[in-house]
Amino acid sequence: MNLNTIKNTILKLLNNSIIKNIGIVALISLIIRFIGFYKDILIVDKYGLSEFLDTFYIAILIPGLISGVFLGSFQSVFIPNYVSELKTGKNAGSFQTTSVLITLAVAILFLVLAILFTDIYLETFFSGHTPEYYELIKSQFYFVAPCILFWGFSSLLSGLLTIEGEFTYSTINNLLTPLAIIICILVFAEQLDIYVLAVGTLIGSVINFLFLLFHVLKRKLLKLEKPDFKSKNIIILFKQLPAKLSSSLLSGVNPLVDQYFSAQLVVGSVSALTYGAKIPMFSIGLVGNAIGKVLLPYFSKKAIDNPVNTYKKLHKILGLIIITTTVIMIILIIFSKPIISLLFERNTFTAEDTVTVSKIMQMYLLQIPSYVCGLIMVKYLTAINRNNFMALASVLSLTLNIVLNVILIEKIGVYGLALATSLVSIVNSIVLYVYIRYLNRSPNV
Repeated sequence: MNLNTIKNTILKLLNNSIIKNIGIVALISLIIRFIGFYKDILIVDKYGLSEFLDTFYIAILIPGLISGVFLGSFQSVFIPNYVSELKTGKNAGSFQTTSVLITLAVAILFLVLAILFTDIYLETFFSGHTPEYYELIKSQFYFVAPCILFWGFSSLLSGLLTIEGEFTYSTINNLLTPLAIIICILVFAEQLDIYVLAVGTLIGSVINFLFLLFHVLKRKLLKLEKPDFKSKNIIILFKQLPAKLSSSLLSGVNPLVDQYFSAQLVVGSVSALTYGAKIPMFSIGLVGNAIGKVLLPYFSKKAIDNPVNTYKKLHKILGLIIITTTVIMIILIIFSKPIISLLFERNTFTAEDTVTVSKIMQMYLLQIPSYVCGLIMVKYLTAINRNNFMALASVLSLTLNIVLNVILIEKIGVYGLALATSLVSIVNSIVLYVYIRYLNRSPNV
């Protein structure tokens, strides 16, 4: 291949709108991740792998689960069906209003349930601790819980911007919460005391919502009209939502299961598991989320017009992703210990903590290729409204995760929890791929 051919290939890629959008999201995500790492360094520098940090991660676990399960699920089914409404029904205003009412109702419902069942949740999953430990969790939880409402509407507004190709603002908003937490730590740590992380999270969620609302209104994307719960695409959305919700719930329970098992170990295990996942999640977030964010609306638009060609595009993307992410995985595994030492080893984070966290990190890194590929396949299945199978796949993943946790925690302790997560991700990715091939080989499906 000569230089002119290489040059033309590069120029062609750069002029491709999909590549451009993925590049934009990836670049912004990279900045966000670095800010997030700075936030994590500040937190671990000040609090170490402590009881306070454990209680904060437990306090935010359920609100985060609700956000990822329902609010994330709703955005996923909202995008393809809103695209369909724009192409066929043309009644975007009614569709938006109906979606807003659904988001509001469910966010309030989950908020109330989360508050009412906090004690039961703690006693069931995190038994054996002191009353002070539980009070520390609940006092932080009450600050974090209202974030559910703001996350709900932010998810919807972000979806509108994404559909319109406004990937910059629908991605950069994720920078606001870590910035709010950083400011709270640096400026208001003494005043806020044990509430510093929880209050920072709440302030960030409010600013995030206002930021997205401003840009949606500025681009006149919000067109609220009389709701219509009987429109064709809303009915499809309702039919797809339970399956997507079930799938996300079962997938979202996996971190809860891991937290439950890690809480049974020595103090600091929850934090060690969390920090061991930082670099793998960084890599997954940078590569997978950038691609997934762009590909969901892309698949949604293309699948309506040409489903066969859309499947071929998916196949090519998966091949490229496997090669790229495998290289990233190998490099990170080799340099895991120096990376953890450089990022976190100071003050209360000791050399012994570095060894523990780096080993956990290596176990988590094994899932990168399968996780990213699985994420892309989920976007594809969501775009073509095939969420029912994903619910079944999630049942398999959850069951396998529990079984592997029980087996591996006995053999290698907290490291087994990370390894189990990676093994489940690999199996899940294979199952999704087999199903997608079956769909595209069976004309009657």
